[in-house]
Amino acid sequence: MDMTRSYRPRPSGLPDPDYHAEFYRDVPAKRLIAWGIDVILISAIVVVLTFLGFLIPLFFLPFLYFCVSFLYRWSSLASRSATPGMRFAAIELRDRGGQPLDGGTAFLHTAGYAFSVVTFPLQLVSMAMMLMTLRRQGLTDTVLGTAAINRRAG
Repeated sequence: MDMTRSYRPRPSGLPDPDYHAEFYRDVPAKRLIAWGIDVILISAIVVVLTFLGFLIPLFFLPFLYFCVSFLYRWSSLASRSATPGMRFAAIELRDRGGQPLDGGTAFLHTAGYAFSVVTFPLQLVSMAMMLMTLRRQGLTDTVLGTAAINRRAG
């Protein structure tokens, strides 16, 4: 029996970059803009929490920042498949089937991002991958099968 004839690869639900390049156009630059906006918003939340805690959170500021960042990213990806910065930059994350992220995939994506941030060489690899891969996927995107795409107008 010829296995090549009976095997059919499962087609991806993500747009094909060869036929629908517009979905991936300028995505790395938009991700950078989105990241900057998200860092500003997360920092503002941390400042407010620090003052609400009578400056006591200053003693564990890195831990507080990590927790706020993780919850911010996870909750926004799980609810709208994009952080506020991503929505501003008109991009969103989609899973391998082309659907918005569910809570579990959003958690894994956020955990992968957090791990790559604390392991800086992985973050460098991820940034290089966003510039070189056809779907502009970072390391976490490649592992999970997700991709950031330009949002449809409307």
